[in-house]
Parts: sequence; structure tokens; C-alpha cells
Amino acid sequence: MATQVLIVGAGPTGLVLAIALARRGVAVRIIDKNSGPGQASRAMAVHARTLEFYHQLGFAGPVINLGIRIDAIHLRENGEDIAELPLRDIGSGLSPYPFVLAFPQDDHERFLVAQLQAEGVAVEWNTELESFTQDEWGVRAVLEQDGDRITASCTYLCGCDGARSRVRESLKLDFSGGTYDHLYYVADVHPEGPPNQDLVAHLGANTFALMLPVRSRGMQRLIGIMPDGAPEHATFEHVRPVLEPLLGIRVEQVNWFSTYRVHHRVAAHFRIGRCFLAGDAAHIHSPAGGQGMNTGIGDAINLAWKLAHVLQGRASLALLDTYEAERIVFARKLVITTDRAFQLIVSQGTGGQLLRSWLLPHVFPVLSGFAAARRTLFKTLSQVLIHYPDSPLSGGRAGDIIGGDRLPWLQVREDALDNFQALQSMDWQLHVYGNTGPQLAAAAQALHLPLHAFPWSEAAAEAGLLEDAAYLVRPDMHVALAMPRQETDVLHDLAARLHLRFAA
Repeated sequence: MATQVLIVGAGPTGLVLAIALARRGVAVRIIDKNSGPGQASRAMAVHARTLEFYHQLGFAGPVINLGIRIDAIHLRENGEDIAELPLRDIGSGLSPYPFVLAFPQDDHERFLVAQLQAEGVAVEWNTELESFTQDEWGVRAVLEQDGDRITASCTYLCGCDGARSRVRESLKLDFSGGTYDHLYYVADVHPEGPPNQDLVAHLGANTFALMLPVRSRGMQRLIGIMPDGAPEHATFEHVRPVLEPLLGIRVEQVNWFSTYRVHHRVAAHFRIGRCFLAGDAAHIHSPAGGQGMNTGIGDAINLAWKLAHVLQGRASLALLDTYEAERIVFARKLVITTDRAFQLIVSQGTGGQLLRSWLLPHVFPVLSGFAAARRTLFKTLSQVLIHYPDSPLSGGRAGDIIGGDRLPWLQVREDALDNFQALQSMDWQLHVYGNTGPQLAAAAQALHLPLHAFPWSEAAAEAGLLEDAAYLVRPDMHVALAMPRQETDVLHDLAARLHLRFAA
């Protein structure tokens, strides 16, 4: 079968995109210039929204078993503990995954490679994109594979090839933003004493250090800013005298150590014709909140179903326009917010000093005792708040839910049945919480649209749902249409406007 989608880059974004396409029967090919999954990876945090997507794909459980739940954040300054923020089940009632998971990117990539292999697709390592051209019939690429130049044709090309994306550069897209002054380090080390199960963060003027557990190797991941005066090609020994007292540890073994620069940039466009950008090729962020990798995986989930629909004749080409419209808005907002947060944390000015010396040690512990504050923190970090209210796919409001919102998670029965189980079909569906009217039932049948009716409950009201309203849920678990009176005309209008077929 001819390649329908060629993916350049086999990091988490490219791998999830390939898995989500292959599951939908799309002929996908994925290449990477490296010889295998990353060795010196930096992304650690896997947030709830990513785990919800993995549940939809059928492998959230194995990922959780391979990672480690972070129970608390310990904040330090000048070598002293100043505050502790409990994280255990911080998002209870909001998601089936109410926690932050630490799962190092190198292990994560190896896991995803195996999942893709199970779909019958092997990553083509040692294969680099040299050039490509596109026209109304498709994309023609020239690849360099083990020293040989070969040509490859595909219908669509997806650049998931990182901050130095060949795809983005070839499309001549502006990648505006900036580079932080500091040089960063990342290391896997084994400290003395019992294993740490929490996130330990040191904050200070022009200093920043994190320690997270890495279960798979009994190691701790360290991330931070290199001390002033350290050479560009530094070793761990340049960091040790400063780092150990900051985090209150003594390192007895260093597994690996690397330095890198951090940027904050967003591409001018995420799509040019038949070519798309996703992940770090499209946007890169400060390390604040561990958002980068999770955002790239969100890009992949958003793009996969839209490409599959168009390739399989289930929607018009206009559906592909919604990818950039939805994802670039969030990327721009995220770059600004993570940049501001990070700059404030390491600032030498009075704002940074106030944050570190008074707000964090005094206000954080108080806020952590309030359920509302904990829920807000979870919603912000977990990415469950990402929504597309201005998308051409979004419309209506029912209860607190507007078109474009993530479908709220709801436990339907105490035996763990929830409304996310139905989402594993990875396709369109209608949800009603309460009673289904005959007109809606008839419309769903005529449109070949699966209809799931759930009993009305107090929990449904608390989740922001409206009794007897209907919600059209997209393949990526977002609500497209919120219909307070089970209006069927908007269903038909959306289907007609995008030539949508709701069922394969």
C-alpha cells in the first residue's frame, strides 16, 4: 500500500502520531536520522491529559506501571526546605489520572516504538530527510538512508523533527522567539541514602535545579542551570559543588551528563499545503511545568484523526485547516505563560525574591490545603483545560460546557465504569446525561452516530454537564457541539459543512 503519511522524527510526538494513524488504518511511514530512541532525554513529566489519550489508545496502564507517581513537590532555597506541596491525587474527581507521572523520555520512546511495532510499523532509523517538493497530487521526498539517496512519495508529510526541524526550515517558516541566557544541564545520578520518590526543586536568583525519580534504573534525574563561569563543555564535576548543597544530596554515581540551551519559540504556521509541523518543530518552551512533550503529543492526537478522515473520504479538506487554528493558539499562549513563570522564578529582581522568599514558603502551603487551589493547579498543569472555543468544529453551550471543551470525566458507577470507556472507539459519538428524546435518537441512527446515554447524577452536575443535554464528542475526546435541548439541526449543519461522515 502506498505511503499516505510520511512522518519525519521518531520522538514522542512522531511516534504517537504514527500509532494513532496506524490504528485508523492509514498507511504510515516514520523515519529518524538517529540510530535509535534517545539516550540523553530531558522530558520527564507525563500529565493527565496525555494519559487520557493513552487510555484511548489502550496503553495508559502499562505507562503508569513503568513510571512513578510524584507524591509531592519539595521547594528549597539556599540549601533549606521552604515549602512542600502535596500532589497525591491532586486532581481527584477531575480525571481518571489525578496525578503527575515521572517517566523519562528515553524509556517513553522505547515503549512507544514497541507499541508502533505492534501495529506493524517499524521506525526507519538512520534515515534523514534531505529535501522534498509538494504539489496538488502529493509530496515527493528525497531521503538519505545508510548512505544511499532514495525517493519517497506520500500524500502528506508531517515534520515532528524537533527544534532544528528540516521540514520547518525547508518550508521557510519563521520560528520567532528567543533563547534563554543560561546553559542547562541534565543528568542521571544515584545519590546516597534511600531513594527519593518526590520532585525536589531549588529556586534562586539565576539558579534552578530539579530532582525527580527515575524508577526504571533506580536513578534520579537532575535538571538545572549551570553555575556561572562553567565552561561550555562542562562535566558533572563543575556542577557538583553547587548542586549537592542546593538539593541536600550527595551523588555517589553519575550515569550520564549533558548540557543544552533552552529556547522559547513558535512557528509562524503549523501547516503549509500538504506539510504539517507538530511538537518541538512547531513550538518550544521553557521547562516550567513540564509542558513541552505533552503539548507535542496533544498535537499528534489532534492531527491524526483529521488526516485519517480526509484520507478515507470522511471529511472535506477544510477539516485540515482546523489543526493549525486549534493548536497554534494554545502553543502561543503556553510559550508566553511558561516564559513568564520561568523568568520570575530565576529573576534577580524584587519580584523573583518576593516569590521565592515569601510567596512560595508562606502562601503555597496554605493554598495546598484548599481543594479549589489544588484543583486549579492540577487543571493548569495537566492540560485538561485545553479547549478550542473558536474552532469551526465548535458550537453551543450546555451547562458549563461549551463547544471545544474537553469532555468532562465522569465515574458512572462505583465499579469504575466511566464515560471515557466509550471513547476508546476513537471516533465520533453522542453523549446524553439524562433522557434521550426520540428526535435525537432518530438523527443519530440516520447519521450512523453512536449514542451513549448515561443516567443523570449529582456527579454529572458537579462536572458541569446539563441534564438531558446532548454532547457531540470528537474523536480526540473534545466536545464539538453542546446542545442543551438536543437540537439536531446543528448536527446536520456540521456534517454538511465539512462533508463529515460520523462513522467509518
